[in-house]
Amino acid sequence: MKTLKYLVEKEFKQIWRNPIIPKMIVGYPIMVLLIFPWAINFEVKNIQINIVDQSRSSYSQRLINKIDASAYFILNDITDSYESSLQDMDNAHCDIILVIPPSFDKNLVKEQKADISIVANAVNTTQGLLGSNYLSEIISDFSSDIRYEIKPILKVQQAQNLEVVQRYRYNETLDYKVFMLPAFIVLMITLICGILPSLNVVLEKEIGTINQINTTPVSKFNFIVAKVIPYWIIGLIILTISIFIVWIIYGLFPSGSIIALYVASIIFILGITALGIVISNYSDTLQQSMFLVMFFILIIILLSGMFTPVSSMPVWAQVIAYINPLTHFIEIMRLIYLKANSFIDLLRPMGILVLFAFIFNGWAVLSYKKSN
Repeated sequence: MKTLKYLVEKEFKQIWRNPIIPKMIVGYPIMVLLIFPWAINFEVKNIQINIVDQSRSSYSQRLINKIDASAYFILNDITDSYESSLQDMDNAHCDIILVIPPSFDKNLVKEQKADISIVANAVNTTQGLLGSNYLSEIISDFSSDIRYEIKPILKVQQAQNLEVVQRYRYNETLDYKVFMLPAFIVLMITLICGILPSLNVVLEKEIGTINQINTTPVSKFNFIVAKVIPYWIIGLIILTISIFIVWIIYGLFPSGSIIALYVASIIFILGITALGIVISNYSDTLQQSMFLVMFFILIIILLSGMFTPVSSMPVWAQVIAYINPLTHFIEIMRLIYLKANSFIDLLRPMGILVLFAFIFNGWAVLSYKKSN
């Protein structure tokens, strides 16, 4: 036990002597949580739209005004020429073209229907799809208003219809930042506690200090535990700072058990730190370690459901996501932050994290090559 104490003390001294790591512990969460939620955002806004108005009627003008008033669109140009608008799309000056035909007002009054065209730039499929959907909703709402003006009797029929009231639970404002902030906390813990332990061990290999450890009677178990403990504490410090920043800046605080959140975090940190040490055990140089750790960290981040739902992935990717610890830790964080789930509700993902931590800590001890 005394040996472990001295080893842990050595690790902390080694960390604090590094001028970058102490600054990262405080500065990294602040930077990520102040910048990433605003920059990494899948909400589609500021869509550049060209309107080809060949009708030039009062109805087409009302539709244009309704589109211009939307927060999602920026009216780039109103023109009579479809070809010039296509040229703008080719030059990336507009994202969507709305074509209003010459007979728009006449068809709308006589037949209560009119055909208009939406042409979307699908190079960015998300922007093209969502932009078209937004525009279709605006046109549908405009169509309803005009229909009731033309046939007032429909107002009576409308009163007899069912009224659908939408209610959004857990994120009532549909704010994308609320959905992503718990995931960004997980991202920071993963990067800090996954990369730094790997670099720490390999750096000792290059300097040669690890050879001195190998000639002592220190057991492999004590050596690995001493490497894990400092980053376990650093991970908890980053978690605490992040919770405080998210609460102060965004007003978002865990609505579930804070104890369950810390328990899950401790388990995950133990596992992800062990993964970094496993990688370092198979690396001889700092370059090898950096390449391997970034390779594996990138895979578990992209296949974790952080940015896209796991259910939308192909089957083979869903299998990888299911055995990915990051998937389950992100699920736990979002359930605690947004749905106030109890400790009992988190037993399944937490059990998977325990299994992950057990496997990789055992692997880290067994793969460490120590020669007396």
